[in-house]
Amino acid sequence: MIQGTASDVGKSVICTALCRHFYERGYRVAPFKSQNMSLNSYVTRSGHEIGRAQGVQAEAAGIEATYDMNPILLKPKGEMVSEVIVHGKRWADMPAMAYRARTLEEMLEPVRASLARLAEQVEVLVIEGAGSPAEINLKDRDIANMRVAELVDAPVLLVADIERGGMFASCVGTYELLTEEERKRVKGWIVNKFRGSKELLESGLAWLEERTGVPVLGVLPTIRMEVDPEDSLALQNMRGDQQAEGDKLDVAIVRLPYISNFTDFAPLSRQSACAVRYVQTVDQLGAPDVIILPGTKNTIHDLQWLKANGWMEAIQQAYERGAFVVGICGGYQMLGSVLRDEGQIEGAGGVESGLGLLAVETDFVPVKETRQQTGRLLAEWADQVEVSGYEIHLGRTTRGNGVMPLLRWVDGREDGAISADGRVMGTYLHGLFDNERFVQKWLQFIGEAKGLTLASDPAVDRQQVYADLAEWLRQHVDVERIERIMGIHMDR
Repeated sequence: MIQGTASDVGKSVICTALCRHFYERGYRVAPFKSQNMSLNSYVTRSGHEIGRAQGVQAEAAGIEATYDMNPILLKPKGEMVSEVIVHGKRWADMPAMAYRARTLEEMLEPVRASLARLAEQVEVLVIEGAGSPAEINLKDRDIANMRVAELVDAPVLLVADIERGGMFASCVGTYELLTEEERKRVKGWIVNKFRGSKELLESGLAWLEERTGVPVLGVLPTIRMEVDPEDSLALQNMRGDQQAEGDKLDVAIVRLPYISNFTDFAPLSRQSACAVRYVQTVDQLGAPDVIILPGTKNTIHDLQWLKANGWMEAIQQAYERGAFVVGICGGYQMLGSVLRDEGQIEGAGGVESGLGLLAVETDFVPVKETRQQTGRLLAEWADQVEVSGYEIHLGRTTRGNGVMPLLRWVDGREDGAISADGRVMGTYLHGLFDNERFVQKWLQFIGEAKGLTLASDPAVDRQQVYADLAEWLRQHVDVERIERIMGIHMDR
């Protein structure tokens, strides 16, 4: 089990690397995270929703993702309220205190059930913790860290982030706040996000080993990761005030208060033709070539936030000046003329007028759509390009008369909408920018309109990324010692 001294220390990436390592060693391996709080989710082939990180880890492990890999997913949607997803399906919206009161009595059971099923299917389980195992105010009802390690008698490796400073205090503080039995379970430290000369770190590592009696198993250097980030803390490093220079396309993504599935835009960030930035204020917007409204966990709330902060006028004016506007999921709904949540499905509810850039209307309903999808683009410039991805939404959106759909699914149904001039489009399809041919056609279309030559780069080979991650881990961490700790036979 991989636990950390804090959130965003790199647990998910290290688990991904370990999943790939054991897969390459010939083991049947699967990831597991009992309880995940994240707005980045993944839809399995069977239509169940889990944390994005566990979906990625399953890909690295060469195994199909199932809801057992993340039996509980919490998706924040308001002040101290989260949507609770159990075994891949929407269970309830629940305030934090009410959920906390029921964790041990109700939530531990689906965790046990998932662990039991996975134990029958795989040889190696790579378990990811959440946050820190030493949160004193939460520890007595924590079902994501040491309690899970105890359930399956797993050795624990603690990951520390040296980039943020104060690492040694964080390590010792975490270790000291564990019980004696929990400390016995900790078998190693992994230092992550290191920059500089390792020789300058050696004395500190020796002190840490002597102080805790726990060996340092490796120091991982900072590298550019092509793995989707899980934690919203990753957004803090994405500046919004640096506009594109030269012939690059300036792409501004509005950072909504309850932004979700921001991993949708990672492939776009990798395109050399694009300068992608997240903007939080109208002052940061400038004059972008493209504005993207992402998904959100609370559409009505975030639409009201847009109105209160001058975004409605700013986006409409940018469109009139020639900007392209894209809406994904909740962002698509906001591009329409009206949104109705009179049943308070997503939050406080109500009826709100949208941006009016697409003649569509959205009604929120209790049944959540979660499914993988494949279809073809219907826009003239898209030349029937096939795309795939997944849907996660509660809204039902209807197009007005004469409004062209953006996509037609393989089952014949239609999705999304595109304006007559092609400069505004919206869809429920997450993962749109993962489709290489779509990005190529879309950039060509925008380039022609703006007098730019925008060549697209090939899509990232995800399998190669996982292989590179495993090699990065083996180069800098004593993986053989980890295997001995786990009791794995070296001659496999």
